[in-house]
Amino acid sequence: MRRRVKCPDVVTVAQLAEFDEVIDARSEGEFAEDHVPGALNCPVLDDAERARVGTLYKQVSPFAAKRTGAALVSRNIARWLESRFADKPRTWRPLVYCWRGGSRSGAFTHVLRQVGWPAAQLDGGYRAFRRAVIADLDALPAHFRWHVICGHTGTGKSRLLRALAARGAQVLDLEGLAAHRGSVLGNLPDAAQPPQKLFESRVWAVLQALDRTRPVYVEAESRKIGNLRVPERIIANMWAAECVRVQASLATRVALLIDEYAHFIAHPDLLVAQLRCLTALHGAGRIGEWEALARGGRWEALVAALLESHYDPAYTRSTLSHYPRYGDARVLQATGPEPSHFDALARECLAAAAP
Repeated sequence: MRRRVKCPDVVTVAQLAEFDEVIDARSEGEFAEDHVPGALNCPVLDDAERARVGTLYKQVSPFAAKRTGAALVSRNIARWLESRFADKPRTWRPLVYCWRGGSRSGAFTHVLRQVGWPAAQLDGGYRAFRRAVIADLDALPAHFRWHVICGHTGTGKSRLLRALAARGAQVLDLEGLAAHRGSVLGNLPDAAQPPQKLFESRVWAVLQALDRTRPVYVEAESRKIGNLRVPERIIANMWAAECVRVQASLATRVALLIDEYAHFIAHPDLLVAQLRCLTALHGAGRIGEWEALARGGRWEALVAALLESHYDPAYTRSTLSHYPRYGDARVLQATGPEPSHFDALARECLAAAAP
């Protein structure tokens, strides 16, 4: 008769992928700052309840806090059992963590195991996960062969990156993970940037899934994407990597940017507010000219002026100083915004990189 393997009570970060679901038992505020990518937030104490228990601990007694906390935790675990976990099969294998692998995740794991699920608790909790992220972001980047997609603003670098991913290439989309297009106008209209720690966790999750024997494509970046810092070891390896340069005519670049930044055309006041951030660089007179073009709907003229006076000089300085292999890059010519065109560029890029 086949022996059944017993599920361990406590596991490490290296074993995350062995579980069907990862449950974050911390409060919604803790979860929002950072969490294991893909984790399900099921607080055993929400933000208000944590504050209430903490106040009791300080002002009344540890016993009073534990008694109240235990009642709250029990009710919340019962609520999750009756809602999110009501349809889970007997074989469902969850992993639970809290801040440091203590009483919150311990209580949750105990109840799940009593039900009959082979649940486990993450040793060291979120703090152990965070230590693993920091260590891996320092060590992993050196193990990959990076190919950096370079090119002036509006040449379609992000589109090429997406086309490469659709073709099965390994891609690290830093701007997608950062929810930002990487310039003063880069804020996305429907998504705020994540906290720094959560951005790093998302990058870590992508790196964990990459095959070290295959190249990784990434768009050229500086040290920051919006308000977020690119992990130091990643940016260092990118700056030393082989480059692919995308070129396009000014007219093509203008058309691509107008297509990508349609939200500014729909709401010119948002664009004007962002343009004023450039006053220190270009002076009030030039910013006033650009504002007039925006309010007058003269989008082609405005985009061309921004490219020639702001983006192109800044990009040239930054790229030449950061990417020493830029001059040796193979060149791809973008001629239009059509997806089929960028698919063809992706095929050309992959063919050139093939051994």
